[in-house]
Amino acid sequence: MARVAIYYAPAADDALARLSSAWLGRDPVTNAPVRQPDIDGIAEVTAEPRLYGFHATLKPPMRLVEGTDWRDLMAAVRAMAARIAPFDLPPLAVRDLHGFLALRETEASAPLQALADACVAELDAFRAPPPAEELARRRKASLSAEQDAMLLRWGYPYVFGTWFFHMTLTRRLSAEEKARLAPAAEAWFAPALAQPRRVRDICVFTQAETGAAFTLAERVRLRGGEA
Repeated sequence: MARVAIYYAPAADDALARLSSAWLGRDPVTNAPVRQPDIDGIAEVTAEPRLYGFHATLKPPMRLVEGTDWRDLMAAVRAMAARIAPFDLPPLAVRDLHGFLALRETEASAPLQALADACVAELDAFRAPPPAEELARRRKASLSAEQDAMLLRWGYPYVFGTWFFHMTLTRRLSAEEKARLAPAAEAWFAPALAQPRRVRDICVFTQAETGAAFTLAERVRLRGGEA
């Protein structure tokens, strides 16, 4: 296993799971290709997010540190999830995020932020330090001082105060591509975005080897508040 990540991903019976798999062209559960909508250029602009699978990052992809293994990690994930109660996800909408399209929440959510914070902090003992070339690559993004500090401490620049919920739909787009694809994405996802949804679990995704696609390995139910 090259890397493991903790994500939020829509439940199998959520229309968002079906529509997102088609939009990106891959089912992250089966890893099978899915026919994409008939939209010019969609295969090319979704190539990068297709590799990661449709998700919102909670604990960024990490290599397991020496001395830990899959069973240890999953025990920690389950223990954490047992203390966190399910909660309603704010309504989502298609947004332009630094030039690429993503689904974003339309209002702030304290439980959502707390879930991401818990995943980063409580599972960090399993994270191997990123290699120097990865740090150098991330620093090319002109990070703020706070983001750079997060990168050095947590291995990723967008955690805690710099974290933001997003479910990526495309790579960075040109103005022409955005003008064409944003309305198409809004129309494609409209049936799912009109539905309320509740965060009931977190998803453990794995990458078998460097360059391979991330696939869903296990869903872990949030059990906080259960009698």
